[in-house]
Order: sequence, then C-alpha cells, then structure tokens
Amino acid sequence: MSYRFEAGRIYRMPTHFGPAPGPRQLPGDVVVDPKRSRRTLSVAASFLTDPVVLEQHLPEGFTLAGEPVVTVEFHHMTDIDWLAGRGYTMIWVGWPATFAGSRDRATGKFLAVIWENLADPIITGRCEIGHPKLYAEIAEPRRWNGAQICVAGWMGFRFLELEVSQLHDTEQDRQGAVSDGTLMLKYTPRTGAWGETDLCQVTLTPAGDPDNHIEQRQTGAGTVRFHKASWSDLPTMHHVVMVALPAVLVLWNSTRPALLVMVALPAVFVLKKRMAPLLLVMLALPAVLESKN
Repeated sequence: MSYRFEAGRIYRMPTHFGPAPGPRQLPGDVVVDPKRSRRTLSVAASFLTDPVVLEQHLPEGFTLAGEPVVTVEFHHMTDIDWLAGRGYTMIWVGWPATFAGSRDRATGKFLAVIWENLADPIITGRCEIGHPKLYAEIAEPRRWNGAQICVAGWMGFRFLELEVSQLHDTEQDRQGAVSDGTLMLKYTPRTGAWGETDLCQVTLTPAGDPDNHIEQRQTGAGTVRFHKASWSDLPTMHHVVMVALPAVLVLWNSTRPALLVMVALPAVFVLKKRMAPLLLVMLALPAVLESKN
C-alpha cells in the first residue's frame, strides 16, 4: 500500500520517509526555549550607491524605498535548537524596497541573496519560505587588532570580504526605519519545460521579535569588497557576484560628497535570540503577498 501525505505536515524530498524535521517542524519530544536559542554574532556594513544599479535588480512590483543603501551582513549563529545545538554562518545582501501588488503592499528590506555554509538551512529555506539561498565557504568572523573580519569564498576562490574597525560601544536601543519585515521573491522553474515558470511569488517575513535580546552593540568604520570573478572562478554564481561588484564600484567612482565615506552605517551586533525576522527568519513562516503562476 502506497503512502499518503499527512495534512498539516511539512514534507521535503525525498518524501517517501515521512514528514521532515527542520526549523519549522521539530520532533514532538524536543523542548525549545526561545529566550536561549540561538546566539548570533552579526557584523554588518552599509553603503550608498547608484539607485539605477539597484532598480535593475528589483523584481516586477518592487520600487526602491528611501535612499539606495545596500547592507551586507554576516551572521554567525550557535546553539540552534533545530540543529541540536549546532550552528552555521550566513550572509545577507539587501536594500530597502516597497512591494505593491494587486492585493498587498509592504515596505522593508528586499533580500537579494543569501549565502550559507550548511546545506540543511539552504534546503529548508529555499523550499519552505522562498529564501534566495546559495552555498559558500564562510569563515567564522574573526576579531583582530580591534576589527571584526569576515570572508567568504567558493572552492578556494574568495569573492567577498567585510571588515569593521575602530569599534566602540554605542546605544542599545537604536531606532531603525519603520519596516513591515523582510521581502523576498520565491521562484521555481517548471520541470521539463525549461524557461517556463512553475511558481513565482513574493514572500514576507514580518518584523518584530519579542525574544530578541541585544547583549552588546558596537559601531566602527567598515569596508566591503566583492572580488571580480569569471565563470571559471564561480561557475554557478559568478553572475551574482558580478552584479554586486558594480554597486560597490559606484561608491568609488562617484563625486557626490555623501559617498566619500566608503561605508556608511557599519555596525557589529552581539545578539541572543531565537526568532529575529531581520536577521534569521528560518523559524518564522512568511506570508505570501501575491502569487504568479
């Protein structure tokens, strides 16, 4: 007798072995404490760039919201409950945007790409909540000579470096821009009909996290470097890195006074939280704003 899918349960391929455990579906005997899991060290730097560059990479229905500020974030996480206390590191690249669909409207951070160094969150995040995740070799952030140093690469080719130096403590309760949450585009090609779309929908992870507790916040001077890559360097994602590179180069080539500082709004955060939609949304089920089939 063949198996049937259980209603209300999450499955991932291979489905033949039953519902799949993961960040949104833990075994019933696992007890989690949202105030203790997980711990995150976040290192982020932001820079102002040309709005035209960013607009070229916004999906249909999206527009820039406010200044064209790109933020690159490294998040090193440990004590993750759904990984039985293990951890991994992720990178976010995004900028503020507004989505206006036929039914819904939302403003927040448009998450253009995520890199992670573990397959499990990549698979669950892409399949279940539409996160644009790719694999990379990402080292744990390293502190040396008063700076936080972050690097990422793929099979020996380093494509990204981020550093925040001159660190000093800053206010814990800094108010950010009003946001509905994190916006992403979930896309799935149609199997066998290459070039056609099976699923294309905008997803939103709502802002707000009652269990988020910031232990320390520091700011400093930041630098971001995307290294030029050829197809042979990054066969499946050189197009992503080469899109990010012009946004950084605009910073150096512009004569606008506001761009003379290489990176604006850099920061280092030491966070203790479980569900932080702006930093880790793997435990939050996003709302689908609009579907295009």
